[in-house]
Amino acid sequence: MSRDFPALETETASAATARIWTVSALCRAISDTLDARFNPVRVTGELSGFVQAASGHCYFSLKDDSGQMRCAMFKRAAGGLDFQPRDGQRVEVSGRLGVYEARGELQLVVERMVLAGEGTLFEQFLRLKAKLEAEGLFDPARKRPIPTHVRGIGLVTSLGAAALHDVVSGLARRVPHIHVVLSPAAVQGAGAAGELCKALSTLYTLAQSNTDTDKNIPVIDVILLVRGGGAMEDLWSFNDEQLARMVLASPVPVIVGVGHETDFTIADFVADLRAPTPTAAAELCATTQQDWLDALDQLQDRMRSGVTRMLDRQSQRLDLAAVRIGKPSGVVSGLRHRLDSAHQRLEHAVHRNLEQRRHRVQTAELRLGLLDPTLVLSRGYAWLTDARGVALTRVNQLHSGQSVGARLADGSVELTVQSVRDI
Repeated sequence: MSRDFPALETETASAATARIWTVSALCRAISDTLDARFNPVRVTGELSGFVQAASGHCYFSLKDDSGQMRCAMFKRAAGGLDFQPRDGQRVEVSGRLGVYEARGELQLVVERMVLAGEGTLFEQFLRLKAKLEAEGLFDPARKRPIPTHVRGIGLVTSLGAAALHDVVSGLARRVPHIHVVLSPAAVQGAGAAGELCKALSTLYTLAQSNTDTDKNIPVIDVILLVRGGGAMEDLWSFNDEQLARMVLASPVPVIVGVGHETDFTIADFVADLRAPTPTAAAELCATTQQDWLDALDQLQDRMRSGVTRMLDRQSQRLDLAAVRIGKPSGVVSGLRHRLDSAHQRLEHAVHRNLEQRRHRVQTAELRLGLLDPTLVLSRGYAWLTDARGVALTRVNQLHSGQSVGARLADGSVELTVQSVRDI
């Protein structure tokens, strides 16, 4: 066991400052993590405690020798069962892991259930998903944002699909000013994947022009690929590898809205944006007309406020200029006051400078006076010089009988050396 107590103290301090979660927020965070890490999942096990409520929803557990998991299968999915589930049956289910917040329990929401050995489609789905994911087709860094200003929308779906009505109605309500180009294709059946690819290719040709100079060629900035809900077999054309690569090749962002919120297809993972339903795809593809009108109103208010503030500032400046122009005497008086102040400061500076210089001269005079040799002579000393006027300061400069001059404080005398003695 590690004895690294400083590290333990650091971890304890970090824990003390960690985020404090609410129970519901933590449940949602765990659910989101499970969704990103595992979903969709496929599980095999034995049915236990199977109950179908009056609402049509089914509740049960899946178990094996060493574990069990709570499951829920809602009415829509339960309606697609082709057998009557009962305890003890071994089944294969596909669905999504999550957290049931009311009880804080791990729960598997089952979308499809078959007797063990009948899940071949889901196996194909997982194999293709793993292959394309390894190739980077699902990489978030590759996905493009939806344009803010969409000029035209491409739509791929079936002419007989309810999704067509939902999308067209939503777009007409939200963005009636944006034109929509429909490229129809079958969304179910043996040849549906090929038709979907062909329909997308048609829109790609239009989108690659992306010019509104020719009014006969519509501009397409985003493409919607949609269909309504159904069983896994009904949505299988959207799990086609060729279709996935066709979605990847789009020159403009693609939004895929297939099935219900819990339905996932390969096309969803490749798309630039996945919509939970066809109606949601219509809502995500463009900003509503009313939002743009509201934004314009806000800009108009900001411009009006800005112009008003600018006019107010300029009016104040104009008022101040008018006051100055209207009373020139005030300006002259102010300038005279400034001139008088400057004159007083100059006189003071000159006087201070003269005083400083006078003091320096007096100090120099005093120092020079202290150096006057007569002050030394007045204390009884004499200044001796030879006949040439050279100062005599040492004994060896003198000899007996030599004539020397002596300067005293009040005059000078001529002297003759009688004898020379060293000190």
